[in-house]
Amino acid sequence: MSKAFVIDIARCSGCHNCQLACKDEHAGNDWTPYAKPQPDIGQFWLKVHDYVCGSIPKVKIHYIPKLCNHCRKADCMEACPHDAIYRRPDGFVIIDPEKCTGCDACRQACPYDAIYFNEKLNIAQKCTGCTHLLDNGSSLPRCVEACPTDAIKFGEEDELIDDIEGADVMAPETACRPRVYYRNIPGKFIAGTVYDPIEKEVVIGAQCRLNSGGKLWEAVTDAYGDFWFKDLPVGLFDLVISAPGYDYKTFSNLKTAKDLNLGDIPLDKA
Repeated sequence: MSKAFVIDIARCSGCHNCQLACKDEHAGNDWTPYAKPQPDIGQFWLKVHDYVCGSIPKVKIHYIPKLCNHCRKADCMEACPHDAIYRRPDGFVIIDPEKCTGCDACRQACPYDAIYFNEKLNIAQKCTGCTHLLDNGSSLPRCVEACPTDAIKFGEEDELIDDIEGADVMAPETACRPRVYYRNIPGKFIAGTVYDPIEKEVVIGAQCRLNSGGKLWEAVTDAYGDFWFKDLPVGLFDLVISAPGYDYKTFSNLKTAKDLNLGDIPLDKA
């Protein structure tokens, strides 16, 4: 039966406990035949990436822990000319530190940048799923055990099916079919503040309508004159803002390749 990770981005607080626990478990510790010691610096087999989206004052931050995806179709395995990378019955993809010759082919082939090169030992290294612990009585990898918000779940893939349903994987276009799943990765946002330039007051309750390809999103400005459209797909959008006694304000072809803060938007009296 195959193991899997499910990481809920909405629960991740960016505490980096998982990253530190991984480093603590592997730096300076020789777990041969699973892995040689991880260097003290330069490698994080699990790394928390910070994403700061938008611009002040419309800013959202989220965190995504990334590790080896233990792919069903592992490009690293296919690239290795020395059969030094193998897949265990539980699905974990392991680089055999005794067979690795340091040719670096696997690192270059990995589409997720999840493989590191240890220059001192002349071998490639990456997350092992803490298989040295799992094979000796532990039920969880260190990263999962260390997470204080239960953002990382681990177990048999078929037992996590409810969590996996609707989840995403990184770079699905690679067709590598990862066993690390992500829930609640935020989409793009469009936000702004609507105000009356004559009264120098925000406009509360303004209707904001967003359209893309016939699909409509609606929002109303709050007590601060702010509106947010969250979890949008990447695409082109048209925005119309209206309020009683004011002329319409329109924005065309807003591109959500990145999150958009439209800033302070004045509405002129009708």
